[in-house]
Amino acid sequence: MQALDTLAASFPEAAKDIRLNLRAVLAESTLAPRARWLVALTSAHVLADDALRDAVLADGAEALDDAARDDALAATALMAMNNVYYRFRHMVGKAEYERLPARLRMTRLAAPRTSKAEFELAALAASVLTGCEMCVRAHEHSLVELGVPIEQVHDAVRIAAVLHAARASRRLGVGVVA
Repeated sequence: MQALDTLAASFPEAAKDIRLNLRAVLAESTLAPRARWLVALTSAHVLADDALRDAVLADGAEALDDAARDDALAATALMAMNNVYYRFRHMVGKAEYERLPARLRMTRLAAPRTSKAEFELAALAASVLTGCEMCVRAHEHSLVELGVPIEQVHDAVRIAAVLHAARASRRLGVGVVA
């Protein structure tokens, strides 16, 4: 993981745990390599961090086939829409909104280029990062229904959390002289 290690080297000493966690969550995950790197790439896209995205693409190159790279983009785009819409419905909590059809196209959820489980893991990571409780619950439920072990669901969230912290740590390191 040379690219991520290089990026992590810019983190200030205060973020040493994040530097270590970044390597650990990607090296020691219960997720298969493609799913692991798909979650990481989706997280980097959602976080809108080009340096983090480029490092994930470089280090995950062997696992990230065309389908995974495309699904990371699709999950990012769909969850950008869904997380806002469903978070609104959840926050307002009015039955009137619940009865209204979303009428938002989201067919990619049903027909991803990777597997349904891998796409759901990516969508879960995006939803966790944007804080949509309703979407987090829905994707976690779908994953359990698909037979994905809870440890793998947990690892997807751990990856998203650590990439979120890596983005913050990278910003903390800007202008810091080692």
